Amino acid sequence: MSDCAWYVIQSKPHKENQLCAYLRAQKLDVYYPTLRVTPANPRSSKIRPLFPRYLFVHTSLDEVGMSALRWLPHAIGIVQFDGYAAPVSDAVIYEIKRRVSALQESGGPTFHGLKRGDRVRITQGALAGYEALFDMRLSGSERVQVLLEMLGRQVRMQLHASQIERWR
Repeated sequence: MSDCAWYVIQSKPHKENQLCAYLRAQKLDVYYPTLRVTPANPRSSKIRPLFPRYLFVHTSLDEVGMSALRWLPHAIGIVQFDGYAAPVSDAVIYEIKRRVSALQESGGPTFHGLKRGDRVRITQGALAGYEALFDMRLSGSERVQVLLEMLGRQVRMQLHASQIERWR
């Protein structure tokens, strides 16, 4: 019996969820890193893949066989280099899981690493294009408070988190 390793499977466009469900139904250990986001369009998905079109499967190729992972529904196949499946170390998977967890705990990609005083740019609405200073994330909501320089004064404004982005 050979050891299990993590391998990367490439999905067809927008088929990550279906591929993940199929692999789990086959009783395989799958890691599909996703992030909760706040899309500008409320009808858009609130869950986005960290690596669009890629997910990880933990298995033994000797037991499962390459062909079982090469011809999957919703998949292009296993990522290979020079014709060999490329294993991903446990340390890399652990670090991805750690970073995804940190991103989610900080409020998602919009807030990751933002501190009071960091420069942001307003991306939507009447003030799109203006620069501001990040002040705080408003507790229990997907809104933020920023400080906008207007007429020589800093004005506090509350915006939806999807309306700002980190700026230089």
